[in-house]
Amino acid sequence: MNPPRLDFAFRVRIEFPAGPRLRFPVRGGETRGFVAVAGGIVTGPRLEGEVLAGSGGDWPLFRSDGVVAFDARYLIRAGDGTIIQVFNRGYAHASPEVQARIDRGAPVDPADNYFRLSPRFETGPGPHEWLTRSVFVGSGQKQADHSIFDFFVVA
Repeated sequence: MNPPRLDFAFRVRIEFPAGPRLRFPVRGGETRGFVAVAGGIVTGPRLEGEVLAGSGGDWPLFRSDGVVAFDARYLIRAGDGTIIQVFNRGYAHASPEVQARIDRGAPVDPADNYFRLSPRFETGPGPHEWLTRSVFVGSGQKQADHSIFDFFVVA
């Protein structure tokens, strides 16, 4: 056996605009949402940069079983100017009490909310090309006006 290990690559903090988020009904009695990306910062040992404001957003599906299925796309500008597109999918779920706190924008202990991610990246040839040929997993933290994603490369 050759079990994989996880190496921390970088953290993304994404800012969202203030105010209510868009939600609308979709087929099957579930709800889709949308929130635009207002900017952010990328820090870590393998990537530094910024999340470009207005470069995308998240279209979460609020499922009837209490799971939120995330589907986000946005752009990062690395410190050297390289543009990296992020495709970030994942799932979050918590007890009804914790979910109610999240919905109100109240602080939540990350241990109380399952929030896992499976990002994929696109960029051109160069120093950040490693992002396009590596498998990543991540964990998230939801706050009232931002989210924090810690991304790990599977080694």
